[in-house]
Amino acid sequence: MRLPSMSQPFLLAPIAECPPGPPGAQVRLAVLGARGVGKSAMIVRFLTKRFIGDYEPNTGNLYSRLVHLEGDHVAVQIQDTPGCIQVQEDFVQVLDSMSRCVKWAEGFLLVYSITDYSSYQSVQPLYQHIRKVHPDARTPIIIVGNKADLLHARQVQAKEGLQLANDLGSLFLEISTSDDSQGVCDVFQYLCKEVSKLQHAGSTDRRRSSIIPRPKSPNMQDLKRRFKQALSSKVK
Repeated sequence: MRLPSMSQPFLLAPIAECPPGPPGAQVRLAVLGARGVGKSAMIVRFLTKRFIGDYEPNTGNLYSRLVHLEGDHVAVQIQDTPGCIQVQEDFVQVLDSMSRCVKWAEGFLLVYSITDYSSYQSVQPLYQHIRKVHPDARTPIIIVGNKADLLHARQVQAKEGLQLANDLGSLFLEISTSDDSQGVCDVFQYLCKEVSKLQHAGSTDRRRSSIIPRPKSPNMQDLKRRFKQALSSKVK
């Protein structure tokens, strides 16, 4: 299976929608997946609680919001990405665009539509590419089967999504962006929490590594004892 690529190169272009948060209180997320799986709808649903069914193909919008997370306000940036397609032309350029996004983000949603089997097939190579860029297995990745309300058009069974997530060591959820605002919110909230935990663990590790152990003060009584022993041995 070929690695999915972006429909066109894109740049991270921040939208000034909230003031920058204090250092360490910012979470960077990326939403990846095939074209038409509902990535933009999910992001807008989370940020505004509104559902909008039709979107123009985007070129990589970056949404910034202050989000209430367990009693704190956290600056969350969410990178929307163009739909992935199976192409070989301009492969290096496309992969470079994806890599910039993947390097930037700290947590990932890999989205497919339960009504589109090819979008499901694009999840694994996307996951593998993320792991190449972020070898640390703690980097949170959630696999999301969207459009769970369209059961009559289902092409991907829930057990297939669960099996893929188990194989990859990831969390799996099926949601309906149109029908279940809370489900969408839960997915993003959980991902934000996991990234925050990772940030906290990283800052703790850096603090520990920056602490230089204080050398022990010499034990003067022990030095005197050793000195007397050395003198007595010379006298003998």
